[in-house]
Amino acid sequence: MGAHARPNRIHRTGVRIAMVALVGAALPISAGGLAQAATPDATHSADENGRQGGEATTTAAQKHGAQQHAAQRVVRGEAAGAQDANDQDAPQIKADHAFLLDARDGSQERELWGGAKADESVSMASTTKIMTALVVLKHPEWLNRQITVKQEYRDYVQKVGGSTADLQTGDTLTVEQLLHALLIPSGDDAAMALADNLGSGDTEEVRIADFVHQMNAEAQQLGLTGTHFDGFDGISHGNNHSTARDLAKLGQRAMLKPVFADIVKKKQFKTEALAANGHIRYYTWNTTNKLLSSYDGALGIKTGSGPEAGYALVFAAERDNRTLVGAILKDDAGRFDDATKMLDWGFAH
Repeated sequence: MGAHARPNRIHRTGVRIAMVALVGAALPISAGGLAQAATPDATHSADENGRQGGEATTTAAQKHGAQQHAAQRVVRGEAAGAQDANDQDAPQIKADHAFLLDARDGSQERELWGGAKADESVSMASTTKIMTALVVLKHPEWLNRQITVKQEYRDYVQKVGGSTADLQTGDTLTVEQLLHALLIPSGDDAAMALADNLGSGDTEEVRIADFVHQMNAEAQQLGLTGTHFDGFDGISHGNNHSTARDLAKLGQRAMLKPVFADIVKKKQFKTEALAANGHIRYYTWNTTNKLLSSYDGALGIKTGSGPEAGYALVFAAERDNRTLVGAILKDDAGRFDDATKMLDWGFAH
């Protein structure tokens, strides 16, 4: 219909639209209001008013259009994921190298939040042992295999100043027992025993290199693009690193293994082994993960620390049928407090 056919009606319509637009411009702009302005109906209405209102409503329509564009930016930001929520709503922690995900049913994850450096590769210390265990658990037939502790394993721990399960030379333990020694007290001696006996090759050096190769192959298969291993325990030789995002995903995958999940939730484990003299040796290992004692619903997973790495933690907890898995790297002694804040935030979202 032409612009001169019904001048009075068009004039009244233009005035009403201009008033609405001006009132809308005067209202405070909130995320909710912007999201409403970006609905299909609102967009259609603004376009139509711009065509029919004439010059009297052009300025108001432009203002409305600017609000629409702002609204679309907010909506796109919300859809982009948890990372964009950092500006206004994020767990208040010290660590920048941090990541949190919702494990859902275990076969897939929903990313909840990432710190500013969640994708920066840094030294990961003994959180390396998650992958050590995962490689072993790819072969459940190994669990009952018996391994005799060599003096070299004790010497290695002494040489590097690493954490130990205090395995005694000549004692015989199963692979499953060694997994407990690896993951609960974070025994570097247990890690070396597993790598030396479960890698392929004619010499200790070759067998360990093969085992580490298996760790990197598994990382590649899992899509952990920021991760590389140069050892079996986290004692870095210059090329042992990961990201918080990768480690959270690795922790999630490891928790799918019932044996792994059962081990890492234990605060203490007692077992016995056959000693070289034929007597029974009794071992008691206590967890290095304080979160198991301080956080309701904590499930594990693994601590780490070192001069280069600082303090690290890969953790998981379950509440209301939800399991969250997170990782923190290059933190300080407050890593357990940071993990608590991340979990509280995650369960609230």
